[in-house]
Amino acid sequence: MIAVKDLRVIAGARARAGILEGVAEGLARHGAAFGLDRPEMLAAFLAQIGHESGRFHYLEEIWGPTAAQRRYDTRTDLGNTAEADGDGYRYRGRGLIQVTGRANVAAFSVWAKERFADAPVFLVEPDLLAAFPWAFLSALWYWESRDLGRLAAVGDLIGLTRAINGGMNGLADRRRLYVRAALVLLGQELTKGAVKRFQAARGLTPDDIAGAKTLRELHAALAELPALSAPGGKTRPVPQAGRAAPPWGLILLTFLVLAALAAAVFLSGGKIS
Repeated sequence: MIAVKDLRVIAGARARAGILEGVAEGLARHGAAFGLDRPEMLAAFLAQIGHESGRFHYLEEIWGPTAAQRRYDTRTDLGNTAEADGDGYRYRGRGLIQVTGRANVAAFSVWAKERFADAPVFLVEPDLLAAFPWAFLSALWYWESRDLGRLAAVGDLIGLTRAINGGMNGLADRRRLYVRAALVLLGQELTKGAVKRFQAARGLTPDDIAGAKTLRELHAALAELPALSAPGGKTRPVPQAGRAAPPWGLILLTFLVLAALAAAVFLSGGKIS
Protein backbone atom coordinates (compact mmCIF):
# COMPACT_ATOMS: atom_id res chain seq x y z
CA MET A 1 0.00 0.00 0.00
CA ILE A 2 2.88 2.32 0.84
CA ALA A 3 6.55 1.41 0.80
CA VAL A 4 8.92 1.72 3.75
CA LYS A 5 11.09 4.11 1.74
CA ASP A 6 8.13 6.44 1.21
CA LEU A 7 7.27 6.35 4.90
CA ARG A 8 10.89 7.29 5.59
CA VAL A 9 10.61 10.29 3.27
CA ILE A 10 7.42 11.42 5.00
CA ALA A 11 8.67 10.98 8.56
CA GLY A 12 12.30 12.00 8.20
CA ALA A 13 15.52 10.86 9.81
CA ARG A 14 14.12 10.24 13.32
CA ALA A 15 11.97 7.34 12.15
CA ARG A 16 13.12 3.90 13.29
CA ALA A 17 13.36 1.18 10.67
CA GLY A 18 11.44 -1.38 12.73
CA ILE A 19 8.52 0.99 13.24
CA LEU A 20 8.38 1.93 9.56
CA GLU A 21 8.37 -1.75 8.63
CA GLY A 22 5.60 -2.47 11.14
CA VAL A 23 3.45 0.35 9.76
CA ALA A 24 3.98 -0.70 6.15
CA GLU A 25 3.16 -4.33 6.96
CA GLY A 26 0.11 -3.36 8.99
CA LEU A 27 -1.26 -1.20 6.21
CA ALA A 28 -0.65 -3.91 3.62
CA ARG A 29 -2.48 -6.49 5.73
CA HIS A 30 -5.32 -4.46 7.21
CA GLY A 31 -5.46 -0.95 5.77
CA ALA A 32 -8.17 -1.55 3.17
CA ALA A 33 -10.60 -2.87 5.80
CA PHE A 34 -10.48 0.56 7.46
CA GLY A 35 -10.70 2.68 4.32
CA LEU A 36 -6.98 3.44 4.36
CA ASP A 37 -6.59 2.31 0.76
CA ARG A 38 -8.06 5.72 -0.07
CA PRO A 39 -5.12 8.16 -0.41
CA GLU A 40 -6.95 11.04 1.29
CA MET A 41 -7.67 8.81 4.30
CA LEU A 42 -4.16 7.38 4.43
CA ALA A 43 -2.51 10.81 4.41
CA ALA A 44 -4.61 11.87 7.41
CA PHE A 45 -3.92 8.61 9.26
CA LEU A 46 -0.17 8.82 8.69
CA ALA A 47 -0.09 12.44 9.87
CA GLN A 48 -1.77 11.53 13.14
CA ILE A 49 0.13 8.34 13.98
CA GLY A 50 3.33 9.96 12.76
CA HIS A 51 2.98 12.82 15.22
CA GLU A 52 1.75 10.67 18.10
CA SER A 53 4.79 8.40 17.78
CA GLY A 54 7.32 11.25 17.51
CA ARG A 55 7.63 10.71 13.77
CA PHE A 56 7.76 6.93 14.11
CA HIS A 57 10.40 7.03 16.81
CA TYR A 58 8.49 6.00 19.96
CA LEU A 59 5.95 3.31 20.75
CA GLU A 60 5.69 4.15 24.44
CA GLU A 61 4.99 7.36 26.33
CA ILE A 62 8.11 9.04 27.67
CA TRP A 63 7.67 8.94 31.43
CA GLY A 64 9.12 11.58 33.76
CA PRO A 65 6.77 11.49 35.46
CA THR A 66 5.46 14.96 34.71
CA ALA A 67 2.80 16.60 36.88
CA ALA A 68 0.14 15.52 34.40
CA GLN A 69 1.46 11.96 34.37
CA ARG A 70 1.32 11.79 38.16
CA ARG A 71 -2.39 12.59 37.96
CA TYR A 72 -2.97 9.62 35.64
CA ASP A 73 -2.74 7.26 38.57
CA THR A 74 -6.12 8.29 39.99
CA ARG A 75 -7.90 9.32 36.79
CA THR A 76 -11.09 7.30 36.97
CA ASP A 77 -12.19 8.88 33.66
CA LEU A 78 -9.49 6.67 32.10
CA GLY A 79 -10.73 3.65 34.06
CA ASN A 80 -7.82 3.81 36.51
CA THR A 81 -8.58 3.22 40.16
CA ALA A 82 -9.13 6.16 42.51
CA GLU A 83 -6.19 5.20 44.72
CA ALA A 84 -2.50 5.73 43.99
CA ASP A 85 -1.69 2.13 43.10
CA GLY A 86 0.45 2.52 39.99
CA ASP A 87 -2.28 2.35 37.33
CA GLY A 88 -1.03 5.57 35.73
CA TYR A 89 2.37 4.11 34.92
CA ARG A 90 1.06 0.59 34.31
CA TYR A 91 -1.37 1.79 31.65
CA ARG A 92 0.71 4.65 30.26
CA GLY A 93 0.42 5.47 26.58
CA ARG A 94 1.63 2.78 24.19
CA GLY A 95 1.32 2.05 20.47
CA LEU A 96 1.18 4.36 17.48
CA ILE A 97 -1.73 6.36 18.93
CA GLN A 98 -0.60 6.02 22.55
CA VAL A 99 -3.50 4.04 24.03
CA THR A 100 -3.70 5.28 27.63
CA GLY A 101 -5.57 4.17 30.76
CA ARG A 102 -7.10 0.96 32.04
CA ALA A 103 -10.45 1.50 30.28
CA ASN A 104 -8.90 2.03 26.84
CA VAL A 105 -6.52 -0.91 27.28
CA ALA A 106 -9.47 -3.10 28.31
CA ALA A 107 -11.60 -1.97 25.35
CA PHE A 108 -8.80 -2.68 22.87
CA SER A 109 -8.19 -6.05 24.52
CA VAL A 110 -11.81 -7.08 23.91
CA TRP A 111 -11.69 -5.79 20.32
CA ALA A 112 -8.47 -7.66 19.57
CA LYS A 113 -9.59 -10.92 21.19
CA GLU A 114 -12.77 -10.93 19.11
CA ARG A 115 -10.63 -10.84 15.96
CA PHE A 116 -7.41 -12.68 16.76
CA ALA A 117 -7.24 -15.95 18.66
CA ASP A 118 -3.66 -15.23 19.75
CA ALA A 119 -4.39 -11.76 21.14
CA PRO A 120 -3.12 -11.45 24.72
CA VAL A 121 -5.05 -9.94 27.63
CA PHE A 122 -3.52 -6.47 27.53
CA LEU A 123 -4.75 -5.60 31.02
CA VAL A 124 -2.32 -8.27 32.21
CA GLU A 125 0.41 -7.61 29.61
CA PRO A 126 0.11 -3.92 28.65
CA ASP A 127 3.75 -3.77 27.48
CA LEU A 128 2.74 -5.78 24.40
CA LEU A 129 0.89 -2.71 23.12
CA ALA A 130 4.33 -1.29 22.35
CA ALA A 131 5.18 -4.22 20.05
CA PHE A 132 3.94 -5.06 16.57
CA PRO A 133 1.41 -6.03 15.39
CA TRP A 134 -0.48 -4.67 18.41
CA ALA A 135 1.11 -1.23 18.27
CA PHE A 136 -0.42 -0.84 14.81
CA LEU A 137 -3.68 -2.67 15.46
CA SER A 138 -4.38 -0.55 18.52
CA ALA A 139 -4.17 2.53 16.28
CA LEU A 140 -6.72 0.94 13.93
CA TRP A 141 -8.97 0.19 16.91
CA TYR A 142 -8.77 3.82 18.04
CA TRP A 143 -9.40 5.09 14.51
CA GLU A 144 -12.47 2.87 14.14
CA SER A 145 -13.89 3.27 17.66
CA ARG A 146 -13.83 7.09 17.43
CA ASP A 147 -15.14 7.11 13.84
CA LEU A 148 -12.11 9.10 12.74
CA GLY A 149 -12.53 8.02 9.13
CA ARG A 150 -15.52 10.36 8.96
CA LEU A 151 -13.26 13.32 9.75
CA ALA A 152 -10.45 12.17 7.48
CA ALA A 153 -12.89 11.79 4.58
CA VAL A 154 -13.58 15.53 4.62
CA GLY A 155 -10.01 16.59 5.38
CA ASP A 156 -10.78 17.84 8.90
CA LEU A 157 -7.30 17.86 10.43
CA ILE A 158 -8.42 20.04 13.35
CA GLY A 159 -11.26 17.66 14.21
CA LEU A 160 -8.90 14.69 14.01
CA THR A 161 -6.38 16.37 16.28
CA ARG A 162 -9.04 17.16 18.88
CA ALA A 163 -10.43 13.62 18.74
CA ILE A 164 -7.01 12.06 19.30
CA ASN A 165 -5.30 14.58 21.55
CA GLY A 166 -8.26 16.13 23.38
CA GLY A 167 -6.92 19.54 22.33
CA MET A 168 -4.78 21.14 19.66
CA ASN A 169 -1.34 19.98 20.79
CA GLY A 170 0.98 19.31 17.89
CA LEU A 171 -1.39 20.65 15.22
CA ALA A 172 1.39 22.35 13.28
CA ASP A 173 3.46 19.16 13.11
CA ARG A 174 0.40 17.09 12.17
CA ARG A 175 -0.25 19.50 9.31
CA ARG A 176 3.36 19.30 8.15
CA LEU A 177 3.20 15.53 8.16
CA TYR A 178 -0.10 15.61 6.28
CA VAL A 179 1.38 17.82 3.58
CA ARG A 180 4.41 15.58 3.26
CA ALA A 181 2.28 12.43 3.11
CA ALA A 182 -0.08 14.00 0.57
CA LEU A 183 2.72 15.11 -1.74
CA VAL A 184 4.41 11.69 -1.58
CA LEU A 185 1.12 9.93 -2.37
CA LEU A 186 0.64 12.34 -5.27
CA GLY A 187 4.02 11.31 -6.65
CA GLN A 188 5.84 14.55 -5.83
CA GLU A 189 9.44 14.73 -4.70
CA LEU A 190 9.88 16.48 -1.36
CA THR A 191 12.52 18.85 -2.60
CA LYS A 192 12.60 22.62 -2.10
CA GLY A 193 9.53 24.26 -3.60
CA ALA A 194 7.37 21.11 -3.62
CA VAL A 195 4.33 22.92 -2.20
CA LYS A 196 4.84 25.79 -4.63
CA ARG A 197 4.92 23.40 -7.60
CA PHE A 198 1.72 21.73 -6.42
CA GLN A 199 0.01 25.09 -5.99
CA ALA A 200 0.98 26.21 -9.49
CA ALA A 201 -0.28 22.95 -11.00
CA ARG A 202 -3.65 23.34 -9.24
CA GLY A 203 -4.16 27.00 -10.09
CA LEU A 204 -3.41 28.36 -6.62
CA THR A 205 -1.19 31.30 -5.73
CA PRO A 206 2.29 29.70 -5.62
CA ASP A 207 3.48 31.10 -2.30
CA ASP A 208 4.95 27.78 -1.04
CA ILE A 209 2.83 28.03 2.14
CA ALA A 210 0.45 25.19 2.97
CA GLY A 211 -2.45 27.32 4.15
CA ALA A 212 -6.14 26.44 4.32
CA LYS A 213 -6.73 26.63 0.54
CA THR A 214 -3.70 24.48 -0.22
CA LEU A 215 -4.73 21.90 2.37
CA ARG A 216 -8.21 21.69 0.83
CA GLU A 217 -6.69 21.30 -2.62
CA LEU A 218 -4.33 18.58 -1.43
CA HIS A 219 -7.32 16.70 -0.02
CA ALA A 220 -9.20 17.12 -3.30
CA ALA A 221 -6.21 15.93 -5.35
CA LEU A 222 -5.82 12.84 -3.17
CA ALA A 223 -9.53 12.07 -3.51
CA GLU A 224 -9.10 12.04 -7.30
CA LEU A 225 -6.56 9.21 -7.11
CA PRO A 226 -7.54 5.55 -7.42
CA ALA A 227 -7.52 3.32 -4.35
CA LEU A 228 -4.17 1.97 -3.25
CA SER A 229 -3.49 -1.75 -3.11
CA ALA A 230 -1.33 -4.03 -1.01
CA PRO A 231 1.76 -5.66 -2.57
CA GLY A 232 0.61 -8.07 -5.24
CA GLY A 233 -2.75 -6.33 -5.45
CA LYS A 234 -4.17 -8.33 -2.53
CA THR A 235 -5.62 -7.14 0.76
CA ARG A 236 -5.95 -9.23 3.91
CA PRO A 237 -8.50 -7.49 6.11
CA VAL A 238 -8.87 -7.80 9.86
CA PRO A 239 -11.11 -10.81 10.60
CA GLN A 240 -14.68 -9.95 11.51
CA ALA A 241 -15.58 -9.98 15.17
CA GLY A 242 -16.25 -13.36 16.62
CA ARG A 243 -14.68 -15.46 13.89
CA ALA A 244 -11.29 -16.16 15.40
CA ALA A 245 -11.63 -16.06 19.17
CA PRO A 246 -12.75 -18.98 21.32
CA PRO A 247 -15.99 -17.92 23.08
CA TRP A 248 -14.77 -18.84 26.55
CA GLY A 249 -11.67 -16.73 26.17
CA LEU A 250 -13.77 -13.69 25.32
CA ILE A 251 -16.16 -14.39 28.21
CA LEU A 252 -13.26 -14.57 30.66
CA LEU A 253 -11.72 -11.38 29.28
CA THR A 254 -15.05 -9.54 29.55
CA PHE A 255 -15.37 -10.68 33.16
CA LEU A 256 -11.90 -9.32 33.96
CA VAL A 257 -12.72 -5.99 32.32
CA LEU A 258 -16.02 -5.64 34.20
CA ALA A 259 -14.35 -6.58 37.48
CA ALA A 260 -11.65 -3.95 36.95
CA LEU A 261 -14.19 -1.24 36.17
CA ALA A 262 -16.34 -2.26 39.15
CA ALA A 263 -13.32 -1.89 41.41
CA ALA A 264 -12.70 1.59 40.02
CA VAL A 265 -16.31 2.60 40.74
CA PHE A 266 -16.15 1.23 44.30
CA LEU A 267 -12.86 2.94 45.12
CA SER A 268 -14.06 6.27 43.68
CA GLY A 269 -17.19 6.30 45.83
CA GLY A 270 -19.50 5.17 43.04
CA LYS A 271 -18.46 7.83 40.49
CA ILE A 272 -16.60 7.55 37.24
CA SER A 273 -16.47 10.98 35.61
